[in-house]
Amino acid sequence: MGKDVIVACDFSSAEAVYSFLDKFTGEKKPFVKIGMELFYAEGPDIVRQIKKRGHRIFLDLKLHDIPNTVKKAMAVLSGLDVDIVNLHAAGTTAMMEAALEGLTRPDGTRPLLIAVTQLTSTDQESMERDLLIHEPMADVVMHYAEIAKNAGLDGVVCSPMEAAAVHDRCGKGFLTVTPGVRFAEGDRGDQKRVMTPAEAKKIGSDYIVVGRPITAAADPVAAYERCVAEFVD
Repeated sequence: MGKDVIVACDFSSAEAVYSFLDKFTGEKKPFVKIGMELFYAEGPDIVRQIKKRGHRIFLDLKLHDIPNTVKKAMAVLSGLDVDIVNLHAAGTTAMMEAALEGLTRPDGTRPLLIAVTQLTSTDQESMERDLLIHEPMADVVMHYAEIAKNAGLDGVVCSPMEAAAVHDRCGKGFLTVTPGVRFAEGDRGDQKRVMTPAEAKKIGSDYIVVGRPITAAADPVAAYERCVAEFVD
């Protein structure tokens, strides 16, 4: 897998996501993210149907539970033929190791498994106030990235602001998947730690996850192609 733009298909129904994906008539099918809203609305079959359309899929369910529960859930998700799945690094090393075990199929293959460090809607103030974590944000992200790597995971979800430091600490082959990407003139919405696609490319993000700047654009295909031009080409 090389650098790519992942489109966050945060829709509430199959009809809405199919209407959106039908706009992409070219040979290149966008890499898409299926999150909680769509998955909980439509169930696993939405993953199978989008996969049949030729899209690579990042299944963004952010598992976080006791190790045995996560292991069993990952075993189920491994049967959906997705390309990337994730969990919260805050679930501990034991949980991440169990997840990896559950995700690995009998033939040894599995999707990529990445860990969420801190959500891009979280800033230093809210992390300290609500989570009682008083270390600097950068140190927390680096620690979570390190324990994820040590647990055998393939990478992390982090802010683009932290991607270069993660690579410095964990190696260039350790993936950084970065939401919080907006066009320079775009609305930040509820994101606190953001960059443009061009900036994310410059600092070394492997994948950027882009939702509303594409899905809510007047011309989603043009917005997607702009993202690809700024980040990949």
